[in-house]
Amino acid sequence: MRIGIEAQRLFRKKKHGMDIVALELIKNLHVFNAEFEFITFVKKGEDAACLSEVKGIKVVELPNAPYPIWEQFILPWAVRKYKVQLLHCTSNTAPLFLSVPLVVTLHDIIYLDKSSKSSSSFYQKFGNYYRAWLVPKIVKKAAKLITVSAFEKKNIESFFNFKENFVQVIYNGVGSHFNRNLDVKKLQEFKLKYLLPDEFIFFIGNTDPKKNVEGVLHAIHILKKEGKLSLKLVMPDINRDYIQSILVKLNAENLINDLHILPYVPNNELPYVLSLAKLFLYPSIRESFGIPMLEAMKCGVPVIASDTSSMPEVAGDAAIFVNPFQAESIAIAIKSSLENENQRMEFIQKGLKRAEQFTWSNNALQTTQLYKLVMSNLKKPLMN
Repeated sequence: MRIGIEAQRLFRKKKHGMDIVALELIKNLHVFNAEFEFITFVKKGEDAACLSEVKGIKVVELPNAPYPIWEQFILPWAVRKYKVQLLHCTSNTAPLFLSVPLVVTLHDIIYLDKSSKSSSSFYQKFGNYYRAWLVPKIVKKAAKLITVSAFEKKNIESFFNFKENFVQVIYNGVGSHFNRNLDVKKLQEFKLKYLLPDEFIFFIGNTDPKKNVEGVLHAIHILKKEGKLSLKLVMPDINRDYIQSILVKLNAENLINDLHILPYVPNNELPYVLSLAKLFLYPSIRESFGIPMLEAMKCGVPVIASDTSSMPEVAGDAAIFVNPFQAESIAIAIKSSLENENQRMEFIQKGLKRAEQFTWSNNALQTTQLYKLVMSNLKKPLMN
């Protein structure tokens, strides 16, 4: 059986959540490929070295084009050319017209929620408009949907009124390169490369309101103003002007001196930065899964996360939960985590155990089992 895997943005240099999920899935599929031949379709990019062909997995670089054109025209053409029998689209969207069964990984449907705040960048806004227009159409054409948490499954089923068995939860994993036993010399190399402080708090955010950058900065401002925090906040790949606009809103312009803004940190370097952190902040407004929480846990770093959406489901009892809408709640958790060493060690140990429950090999196994199910059930009705 020949399975096509859509991974349009896999070769771009700056990879984010959905790109990492697609990459790790593809890298682990070869373990279970006795019955399958996989064709991975990607757009040409700078980081072709991130994925090597192995037996049973072929990588096809397709011409560059704007996202919708590549997806709606170039990808279906490639599916026909390479005689694919099933196509798995890994990042929420898919071609409208296909001659083969379709599986879609629907990470979330936040772009369909009219009450959610809009993203600030043009690229994010365009992506959300495209998804909001396309997703309701393609889910009706799909043979099966994959999502990444029970929280998101419930949202999708409720929104689209699907039968329960149409959406399958397959949890994400955490990369094996994330661990707490990293080479000491390389740790120092990356500390120097990024000019990291001896002790710091680490936060990964962006301009999407759901990442709650304002809430985090407000919490840090509260602690700094009260003289209860000496550590700097380290943040990678976030626009400095955006940060300063938030600080002006909070009347906290001087806080810029307590922030250490990094360039984009590649995923293979991220474990070294994470492992040097004293604490990891993840108080998002909403997440469909939250891989960074597990990455921090596996590196032996305590995690502060939101008590909303999928985060309690994924983190279990291994994170310190806060109300993301209350900066004071985040501030109290930061202060408590840094002052209480027994609590720190407790959450480090819980985090290490929790992270081991999420593997990419298990993700790939469940995904290949779903491919078999789709091919065997093509004539059975799967949805209303």
